[in-house]
Amino acid sequence: MESDIDELDRRLVHALQINGRAAFSTIAEVLGVSDRTIARRYARLRSAGLVRVLGGVDVTALGAVLWFLRVRCAPTASIPVAEALARRPDTSWVSITSGGTEITCAVRTESEADSEALLLAKLPRTPRVEGVTAHSVLHAYYGGPDSLIAKLGSLDEEAVERLRPPPVPHRPGPVRLDDGDRRLLAALATDGRAELEQLAAVTGWSPTTVRRRMTELRERGVLYLDIDVDPSLYGVGSRTLLWLSVAPARLEEAGAALAGHPEIAFAAATTGPTNLYATVVCANQRQLYRYLTTRVAALPAITHVETAPVIKTVKQAANRM
Repeated sequence: MESDIDELDRRLVHALQINGRAAFSTIAEVLGVSDRTIARRYARLRSAGLVRVLGGVDVTALGAVLWFLRVRCAPTASIPVAEALARRPDTSWVSITSGGTEITCAVRTESEADSEALLLAKLPRTPRVEGVTAHSVLHAYYGGPDSLIAKLGSLDEEAVERLRPPPVPHRPGPVRLDDGDRRLLAALATDGRAELEQLAAVTGWSPTTVRRRMTELRERGVLYLDIDVDPSLYGVGSRTLLWLSVAPARLEEAGAALAGHPEIAFAAATTGPTNLYATVVCANQRQLYRYLTTRVAALPAITHVETAPVIKTVKQAANRM
């Protein structure tokens, strides 16, 4: 399947990154092909597991806290511990790094009590877990609705503007979800392009109510559209996690600079032993070396860099890490 991927497929993926719910007719017009071609291409890519449009949820908009955990354990224990973490509904991006001796995952906690139970009681007492380091996410510089595809895509600015959806005004304030909201978000997490009629059947609402509530959730910062793409479509390799230390006075500057690098898929300020985290995607080790010795080295505020190549991804989700 991967050998059949061509430039039209990649342009389609870029179009979906810009507007995940754009009508196939709109995408077809911008790309200069027929509606049927676009529908067929997307169905083929999706059935092969290469592309999915998903509804992502920003858990911080719901008052939750996002943590990055680094769990150190014996190499023989890494897979069963990682699989146990992956089964938890509050985890995403469970990865094995550092030669198999460390597990990195993102965990959301709904309250201080949840954080305390997980970080101080459950994980440290897990057999064969040798240590846990926790990093609370303070601010994301790149990720969530931003995608690496926006940097890798080949559509020109005119095409991007034709596809870009109208901006959504931000409505501050607390957000409360009811059962219908939860069913809606769960359905969109499976298929971000689900038709309004399908979502109406899942929620028990009318299509008009579904459309209105989706708009409200986006305005509140809870819902965003994400795209899950197999990196092989763009010839990029596996992820490497970077844990960086930066002088606090220059943290914003360094984070914003990282966010602009084409290799960066996610960047955030965190608490913990280091204060800046990033996910970098390079085609191979040579390109990773070049990235570290050129772009990263050019940021004088960075005083320490630790790299952790991902050797196995046990769980992934729409929320990018």
